[in-house]
Amino acid sequence: MTQATSVVSAKDLCLTYDASDAPVHALTNVNLDVRKGDFVSFIGPSGCGKTTFLRVIADLEKKTSGEITVNGMTPEEARKARAYGYVFQAPALYPWRTIEKNIALPLEIMGYASADQKKRIADALDLVNLTGFEKKFPWQLSGGMQQRASIARALAFDADLLLMDEPFGALDEIVRDHLNEELLKLWARTNKTICFVTHSIPEAVYLSTKIVVMSPRPGRVTDVIDSPLPRERPLDIREAPEFLEIAHRVREGLRAGHSYEH
Repeated sequence: MTQATSVVSAKDLCLTYDASDAPVHALTNVNLDVRKGDFVSFIGPSGCGKTTFLRVIADLEKKTSGEITVNGMTPEEARKARAYGYVFQAPALYPWRTIEKNIALPLEIMGYASADQKKRIADALDLVNLTGFEKKFPWQLSGGMQQRASIARALAFDADLLLMDEPFGALDEIVRDHLNEELLKLWARTNKTICFVTHSIPEAVYLSTKIVVMSPRPGRVTDVIDSPLPRERPLDIREAPEFLEIAHRVREGLRAGHSYEH
């Protein structure tokens, strides 16, 4: 796969839910290309379709019309090929299983050999800096460490594509900053393609090579911003004029698409 190849490609993608009073247009004519090695953040108000788009990629929702491919495959084919890892908003770790056993669960279900499981678990724990915590139970870890364990579970397949649905939204700002830094280090080490949903403008600008601004009712893409920031980004880059300029553009895009209904 070359650098110019699309890992995710959507063309006129639509998803409509049937409702008793009127159809709900969750996604309308979405056109987007995510390239290999991109870090793409999706930002917008609740109901704009950003999580729905991730779920369509993951074959958790079915499109109504249009086209979408994942590594040149349909979402169903990509799911069967284990072409992505998925990190949900909450860690969703089983409290009666140790961290290593939680990471091992999808590998067990998929029938990976025991020796292969051990290596994949060790590699994933190393990537999220949790080596030494494999025998701990979820309740023995902080919220940030639990989410890192959840990321490790998604990394265990070693897929090129990582889908992340607001993984740090429930964490306090200091922990969130730390995990943002750790995620950028992980991205640099692995060169994975990451699709990341967030409500935070600073988080989107800090993490991303591309920011997709979405608006609700119907869910559609209103702006796609290619970031000029370097891949190596200390936290204090958030005070740089280039950072503030991108943040301003994202904010203006959100305001333009926000109805302010209560």
